[in-house]
Amino acid sequence: MFDLATLAATVAAHGPTARVLIAGHDGSSPREVGASMLVWATGQSGTIGGGALEHEATTRARAHLAETRPLLTREALGPKLGQCCGGAVTLLTEVFTLDSLPASDSGVIARPVDGRPIPLAVKRLLARARGEGILPRPVLLQGWMVEPVARPDRHLWIWGAGHVGRALASVMAPLPGVAITWVDIAEDRFPADLPPNATRLVAADPTLAIAHAPKDAEHLIVTFSHALDLDLCHGLLTHGFSTCGLIGSATKWARFRLRLAALGHAPTAIARIDCPIGDPALGKHPQAIALGVATDFLRRKHQDASRQENAG
Repeated sequence: MFDLATLAATVAAHGPTARVLIAGHDGSSPREVGASMLVWATGQSGTIGGGALEHEATTRARAHLAETRPLLTREALGPKLGQCCGGAVTLLTEVFTLDSLPASDSGVIARPVDGRPIPLAVKRLLARARGEGILPRPVLLQGWMVEPVARPDRHLWIWGAGHVGRALASVMAPLPGVAITWVDIAEDRFPADLPPNATRLVAADPTLAIAHAPKDAEHLIVTFSHALDLDLCHGLLTHGFSTCGLIGSATKWARFRLRLAALGHAPTAIARIDCPIGDPALGKHPQAIALGVATDFLRRKHQDASRQENAG
């Protein structure tokens, strides 16, 4: 997806910026179509897969910063690059300034690569996005590059900014398509620098913030207080959620189940809360917990995508 917000911020901070995009590939490829990186005069961010391909693409992009025309190249992942993947990758390099940032059309950015007029096939994709809200996958189509604009498709609420909360935010924030709302009782409990896709929410009574959470949000409860943890579980069961994870031991969860039942929640509803979170085999270090949670988080996304593809 085209991360227009990050591109705009990078251009504002660093000046002319090249966006290098995997526009297509045959056979093996280090990344999927739509993967991109940004390159400016003194740095870069993102990745198209690393290694020799990325090094060569970075060098070429930096040399192209003074140009305005798109550059389309095809790289064989073979002896020339010292690789043995056996595939070939098509790269699109475009340079953007504050005056040339692209505009989206109904959540889609479509532009010519070789200057040709917009083809009917691209018009149809744009019409479908406007009329039905169906965004296309990234595709190089008849001389035009078409990409959906990146937007959050998962809303993650992290309750607690202690050691585990900070580890969760640091691991989850770089994942694409995630918008984080991070809740705690005081400003000074948060780190000085938050990830760009995280919003700090300070609430003396965090349970009052539950009403602002989307019903399809995913929640991770890792506060400093068992009493607050229980209140949040009770509030979220009443409010509704997509998923909910609670840090704790088997003993803590057994007590919580009894208390939540006494508060009127059915066993099937209580069972929707996952406790403990993470993978016990990885240990109890905050980063280890975060890695286990992130693995589950990604697995659910891919399982949902597979179900949607099979249903289609």
